[in-house]
Amino acid sequence: MTELMRLLVEIPDVYDDFIIGVTHYASRKDEHIKLLKEYIRSNKDVMTSDVVKFIALQPDFHDYSARTKEHANNFV
Repeated sequence: MTELMRLLVEIPDVYDDFIIGVTHYASRKDEHIKLLKEYIRSNKDVMTSDVVKFIALQPDFHDYSARTKEHANNFV
């Protein structure tokens, strides 16, 4: 996660909520961390919107949506 954080803060238009959201998603599975690091490393001109789009297109992205109140409580 440390390396991912370093890569995230180097993105030109980075902002705090972006880092919080991406690291929250990444922390769900080690595979997420690996995929994000590879994506950022292979796209040198990446912007935050590119990373958000990449995450949103992942097959398991919607598995973490707050569809119910009970499910939403898992995020608190």
